[in-house]
Amino acid sequence: MPRYALLIEYDGRPFSGWQRQAEQPSVQGAIETALSRLEPRAHTIAAAGRTDAGVHGRGQVAHCDMDKDWDPFRLSEALNYHLKPAPVAILRAVRAPDDWHARFSARERRYLFRLLTRRAPATLEDGHVWRVNHDLDLQAMREGAAYLVGQHDFTTFRSVVCQAQSPVKTMNEIDITRVQGFAGPEIQFRLRARSFLHNQVRSIVGTLERVGAGSWTPQDVKTALDARDRAACGPVCPPQGLYLMGVGYPDDPFAGPPAR
Repeated sequence: MPRYALLIEYDGRPFSGWQRQAEQPSVQGAIETALSRLEPRAHTIAAAGRTDAGVHGRGQVAHCDMDKDWDPFRLSEALNYHLKPAPVAILRAVRAPDDWHARFSARERRYLFRLLTRRAPATLEDGHVWRVNHDLDLQAMREGAAYLVGQHDFTTFRSVVCQAQSPVKTMNEIDITRVQGFAGPEIQFRLRARSFLHNQVRSIVGTLERVGAGSWTPQDVKTALDARDRAACGPVCPPQGLYLMGVGYPDDPFAGPPAR
């Protein structure tokens, strides 16, 4: 069965998350339903990461196995046709080795969190940013984030329902910048790691927001990390500002030019 890698974009607002659920709409379910329109049978796809309800995808990666030897461009076009009107798009489809796996072959995940700092409610960006009505101290947040870079036990920043075997993860980068976004000033958090714990990014951003607001000191982030206790975490921020931006592979299946 030929295997295909899919590069996927989606708006997470109408979905219960990536993972297929019996009674709730999911991104995985939408794509598998589209696949069944092309080859009528049950399909199961695997993704690089399972995003939560309300989280968006700019560079999610999944793979599917097909009966037919599809031209990759025609496969992406056909899937996009059958995905309508769901807010999901297959940006690219490429032929992948039979032993390539969207999750297990990945070596890095990259996330972006957008935090809008303005008093007026978000309207055009509603559902795509987290809005707070106060300014934030960028330098203080950077100092707090520095304690989280490297290999640590991230129990404090891990959901109690996380199924990962170990809370020890290596955070490669937390980059925090202030930009002028479409709706106003934004603080953008970019995080890179080989893998993340459940709710780890939202727990980190919610905690750093408290540092930026002056409720926590940067040193309090280290104290919370060292506690290895979920109760020591700051508030978990809402999902709507979070985006899975990309996935890194030793041999990137999307490195070549798009086929037409």
